[in-house]
Amino acid sequence: MTNPHMTPDELTRQYNNRALVPEHAEHFARWASHSAHARISHLCTLDVPYGPSAMETLDIFPTHKPGAPVLVFVHGGYWRSLDKSDHSFLAPAFTQQGACVVLPNYALCPAVTIPQIALQVVHAIAWVWRHIARYGGDPSRITLVGHSAGGHLVTMALTCHWPSLGQDLPANLAVRALSISGLYELMPLMRTPFLQESLRLTPDDARQASPALLPAPEGRTLYTVAGADESAEFLRHNRLIADAWGPDVVPVCESLAGLNHFSVLEALAQPGHRLQTLASQLLQK
Repeated sequence: MTNPHMTPDELTRQYNNRALVPEHAEHFARWASHSAHARISHLCTLDVPYGPSAMETLDIFPTHKPGAPVLVFVHGGYWRSLDKSDHSFLAPAFTQQGACVVLPNYALCPAVTIPQIALQVVHAIAWVWRHIARYGGDPSRITLVGHSAGGHLVTMALTCHWPSLGQDLPANLAVRALSISGLYELMPLMRTPFLQESLRLTPDDARQASPALLPAPEGRTLYTVAGADESAEFLRHNRLIADAWGPDVVPVCESLAGLNHFSVLEALAQPGHRLQTLASQLLQK
């Protein structure tokens, strides 16, 4: 677990990725530009509702071949920023492999709590299981991928008892996930100054939404990765979930050389990169 004596300033240095990567704005601009091009140049269906609130929508990049594997990508932004539209650039790399790609949005803090966001995400995944066949996807072949806060959210989704969400849902609805730079123990964020006002984490919410404190979900597979150039805390989180859940559930725990918190996501869209290879492995299971 994190050092309880870490000062607020130290926590800020460890968790403020935008300060750690001065060129972060260039990454965001590149994501937005490439995402806009992906939506124009590739077939997609945008802003499909999966829940009652305005933010509970998803974008679908379908496939022409029925029975395709399905990649559900959940974006990051510390549960308080960014949008699915910033991440459309990831879809073509996987539709070209014959996958159907879905990018859900979710409501952002402080309008909602992190446990409420986690529940929205599992409802989005349930929607995918119920409806993705009409877009060419095979509901029995869903792989979850998430970055940063999204990595946390897909990891939480592996712990979901799906039949309790809906009687029609199978227990093995989503059993594979790739978490990129995920967060697995949320207590330090309660003491991190730049996050406190927006996240408004309570001790109960932090415990409830910390995957490393939850029992390892049997029969599930999680690949966890981070950029080797990320902060010591993000690298600690990467190891933490592997240690907490064990090698049967987390057979892959890697730090990828030369990558920071933002460039690591771009590696997911690079053909032949180790990160894309890991995602493709899960899609083919």
